[in-house]
Amino acid sequence: MSTTTVPAESLMELHRLLQQLEDLRGRLERGPRQIAAHQASVAKLEAAAAAAHELVKQTRMAADAKQLDLKSGEQRIDNWKVKLNECSSNKEYQALGEQIAAAEMANSVMEDEILEALGRVDTLTAAAAQADEDLAKGRQELQRVTKQVEDSADVIRADIERVEGERVEADAKLPSDFRAEYQRIVKAKGADGLSAVEGKTCTGCGQQITLNMQNTLAMSRPAFCQSCGAVLYLGG
Repeated sequence: MSTTTVPAESLMELHRLLQQLEDLRGRLERGPRQIAAHQASVAKLEAAAAAAHELVKQTRMAADAKQLDLKSGEQRIDNWKVKLNECSSNKEYQALGEQIAAAEMANSVMEDEILEALGRVDTLTAAAAQADEDLAKGRQELQRVTKQVEDSADVIRADIERVEGERVEADAKLPSDFRAEYQRIVKAKGADGLSAVEGKTCTGCGQQITLNMQNTLAMSRPAFCQSCGAVLYLGG
């Protein structure tokens, strides 16, 4: 049986430092992801705004085309009405009159369609303005998040450097015949490579440890969870 002793306080401190490093590195990695997410959101808002303005443009063009058709139709009716006085027979007069009536009916329908189209242009214009407003807010939020991430990145890097230095110092205090095994586990599992024992339970995986392992830990000797493989220490 190994006579190497490792105080629980030392392992507890190492566990705390490893957890702190993981948290800091996670925060540093999340920053660019947050920026990328907001960039993607802005890209969608840009596409939505462009589509909204294009729809306004196409709807207005369609309304303008109908107005031109209506004007042409009204001109034709005016010309036909002039020709009524030139008709040489009742039959010709009646046929032209029916043609004028049909054209006037078609123009009436077209007028309704134009009014509907112009109303739709107003609605779509308002929607496009809202899309522009949403885009402006999205860009402002992107700028805010980008600045926040950039401002905090240097602070986080400084914290990582500081805590990493503390971890290296704490590692160096471990017994040499235990350090290699400890470092192998931590390299593979990170902060999960250490686990406190509360009562008779490994808090890392929830499995109970044996009485022999409890005795080993009570003597401040290294012990490893038989379930998750973590280096164990007695919790405070």
